[in-house]
Amino acid sequence: MISGNLQEFIIHKIGNKSLDENLFLTKKTILLDDELKNILNSYFFSSFKNEERYKLHHEFDINLNEVYNCTSKIFDDVNCLQEQSENIAKHLYDQSDHPNIKSGELYVAYFTNCIVDGVETEAIGIFKSENRDIFLDVKQNFEGFDISSKQGININKLDKGCFIFNLKKEEGYILSIIDNTNKSKDAQYWKDNFLKVIILNNEFHQTNQFLTLARQFVSKQLDEDFEITKTDKIDLLNRSVDYFKNHENFDKDEFEEQVFADDEVIQSFRKFDNVYREENKLELDDNFFISENAVKKQSRIFKSVLKLDKNFHIYIHGNKDMIEQGTDDDGRKYYKIYYEQEN
Repeated sequence: MISGNLQEFIIHKIGNKSLDENLFLTKKTILLDDELKNILNSYFFSSFKNEERYKLHHEFDINLNEVYNCTSKIFDDVNCLQEQSENIAKHLYDQSDHPNIKSGELYVAYFTNCIVDGVETEAIGIFKSENRDIFLDVKQNFEGFDISSKQGININKLDKGCFIFNLKKEEGYILSIIDNTNKSKDAQYWKDNFLKVIILNNEFHQTNQFLTLARQFVSKQLDEDFEITKTDKIDLLNRSVDYFKNHENFDKDEFEEQVFADDEVIQSFRKFDNVYREENKLELDDNFFISENAVKKQSRIFKSVLKLDKNFHIYIHGNKDMIEQGTDDDGRKYYKIYYEQEN
């Protein structure tokens, strides 16, 4: 979880350039009291729960990245926040040239005392609100109640945003990003065109991606190469997660031997691994430090549930030898479960 203290911010209006909507720039920052600061801190920070990190990028020179250039100037002198926020707004407006992109308010904010990955630093937040919700305003009077409706921004739903932390400037700064709108490929301009970022290839990313790779192999590829039962697949998924839970450092050869054991399965996994990395343009190391947070995240996705029609769900967490599959004389399928202790 990321946290920090909002100091000042400014709002601009970003229209859709391709639809001839306007760009509206304001000339002053917003005055904030303590109550409003607390509300806005919650609005800006609460959506940033993903621990994937990014960095600003440019294929030739990082100084040619517009957001990097503006951000660096604000970090050097926060008094230029208003001026550089205009440059950021103009850059975003230039990238808002797809008909699916919604107009909205752009917030450029400066934060102090930010805690990210256990490190305290300052940060610049860039956020965009695109959607409006309808709220009921109920007021009591002497005779009863008055009720009216208002359109406004739901502070529990941040549409787009990023925090740029004043860390590793020479590498393009450390970023955390969300984008909850414009899921279509054509309209994914926030990360690709506006910010121009690449994923930070740290231990969280390495752990997260390799567990995803292993899950995809067991769930989708094994059926094509081998005859395998659902219980065996669940056992392999459990063993994959257990390896990461029980080791501080990842070793690919060791992982393959402990999880898959069989030489033919290992060869199938290595072939799948090579294709998966190439198709997804992944750069994964064969040895890396394991991120506990990435393991916790992936553990929620790895399914250890055996679903039988609509009658039973069997949760398999350990020894697959304690469950036996068969068919009776009447042709009915069954599972026989062994146990040592009833809890």
